[in-house]
Amino acid sequence: MVKEISIKEIGKVHSEHGRFFVELSEKYKSGLTNLEGFSHLQIVWWGNLSVDDERSKILVNKKPYKNGPEELGVFATRSEYRPNPILITNIYVQEIDIDKGRIYTPYIDSIEGSPVLDIKPYHLSERVKECTVPQWCSHWPEWYEDAAYFDWENEFNF
Repeated sequence: MVKEISIKEIGKVHSEHGRFFVELSEKYKSGLTNLEGFSHLQIVWWGNLSVDDERSKILVNKKPYKNGPEELGVFATRSEYRPNPILITNIYVQEIDIDKGRIYTPYIDSIEGSPVLDIKPYHLSERVKECTVPQWCSHWPEWYEDAAYFDWENEFNF
């Protein structure tokens, strides 16, 4: 049985003059109250370009990563093409403008106009002491800040 779930868009991702920001709809701006002080946030967003795309129906992908196994299930990837394109991105907070309902960040891995579903503060207690990953991706950056300088193009087959 498939249950219908209702999700509300609370804002959108934007880029203006090379600066990225999440802009909340007017009715959600007050939700930013006292968010200052968190250096990082988790942005939950909708992969709107992958909705109804045939690739979203593929559950096993053929070698999406150059160093990965010959096949990977969609749940072993961070692909936007999934049964429900709900995506999560950690961002660094440069500035919060409550009046405009904006959170500015140097980068977010979504596109202009992507719907934002939720925002959560990133807490230190969410770190995992002994996290392991498969050998094929163990050389990827260990820290969020290092990912910006990693040669990701050399990792993907798409």
